[in-house]
Amino acid sequence: MTIAKDKMVSVTYELKLDGKDGDVFEKAGKDSPLVFLYGSGMMLPAFEQALLNKKVNDSFEISIPAVDAYGEVNEEAIVDLPKHIFMVDGKIDEELIAPGNSVPMMSTSGQRMEGLVVSVDENTVQMDFNHPLAGEDLHFTGEVLEVRDATPEELSVMFSSGCGCGSGGCGEGKESGGCGSGCGCGDTEGSLEGCETGSCSDGKGGSCGCN
Repeated sequence: MTIAKDKMVSVTYELKLDGKDGDVFEKAGKDSPLVFLYGSGMMLPAFEQALLNKKVNDSFEISIPAVDAYGEVNEEAIVDLPKHIFMVDGKIDEELIAPGNSVPMMSTSGQRMEGLVVSVDENTVQMDFNHPLAGEDLHFTGEVLEVRDATPEELSVMFSSGCGCGSGGCGEGKESGGCGSGCGCGDTEGSLEGCETGSCSDGKGGSCGCN
């Protein structure tokens, strides 16, 4: 059986940034592979296209330029927000709202998104809503572990869940076991018209901006 639309696919992968000689950013091994429904829009289109018609035990090497991955860095997605919108009960969680932290937020239209805190001053918080891998060329190597027909239940769940990619959810780090960077979810374009007061929650987001 070969990889095609509506097949459940399980793969290992190692992702390097800036070409095959770059640093390893993320990987999923045989004990925690990436599992996804092919053709459901979960994965980057270029990643899926390169896997089309591959079968179990096939290896792959895929290079995806930034423009076909998560795009170039969009300067308009780096915005200054009033500090008061981060307040809960009149206070700001200074451990959460600190440079380098990822903060889950919601736009005034109700769209969820992850923002990276760039800087904090007396009145504003600068947030970067670009995907964490914006501007990065991606290089994947891996192996196909399993290809099978999706069950009706899996098709129903996958198309109604909004993301559901990977065996471990949306992950971050070098041993994610989840959809990580291969996941095509989460575009912040058009969502920066403003953020609702109190829209920030505790916790830190991962690298995949699933809807």
